[in-house]
Amino acid sequence: MVQKAKILLVDDRPENLLALEAILSALDQTLVRASSGEEALKALLTDDFAVILLDVQMPGMDGFETAAHIKRRERTRDIPIIFLTAINHGPHHTFRGYAAGAVDYISKPFDPWVLRAKVSVFVELYMKNCQLREQAALLRLQLEGGGKAAAGDAKEPAGLLAELSARLAAVEEQAEALSKQLDDESADAAAVATAAHLERKLTGLRRALDALEPGTGTGAPSVPSQN
Repeated sequence: MVQKAKILLVDDRPENLLALEAILSALDQTLVRASSGEEALKALLTDDFAVILLDVQMPGMDGFETAAHIKRRERTRDIPIIFLTAINHGPHHTFRGYAAGAVDYISKPFDPWVLRAKVSVFVELYMKNCQLREQAALLRLQLEGGGKAAAGDAKEPAGLLAELSARLAAVEEQAEALSKQLDDESADAAAVATAAHLERKLTGLRRALDALEPGTGTGAPSVPSQN
């Protein structure tokens, strides 16, 4: 069963959270509520999220301050943040949102379809990254068990390599389709950059797998970083 991605919704008004849940329910992912910046930071301590929808105007810790804390944490700094605001203070206000680390800045009232489409892109990228980490974990197991396998049954590592290659090929195909989709839809620059980063990591993992194939080299290749 494919694990669902988590989306963090941060707004101090319950009716706004309810509206966001109604808009994003069609994505069939796990929606997590936070009614303040402090509550959002607490949720981020224990759970991984595909994307954060963050209201700007909140009492106490506002959206900008919350985003600054998120970007300072190594665990959470790469999570995409979409700012939502009911107040339009002009270009300077928007620039402050991007400077705080947002990948997008949307003014209320917003088009539900547009918001859902933007969130779905980051959810899909997150799922691809999760698949990539799974392939890397399998590859590490293969590398760590290489010495033992050499002294034992040679058929087992060969079968694992074939399985790894097939799984990676499926992820590569999906990543390529996603990149073409982003190009066709003139998506946000941040989404395109994230997809390109994913493709680079896939290329590195493919090279490591190819190096493990019989006759292609000697020694254990390094596994690409997942950062």
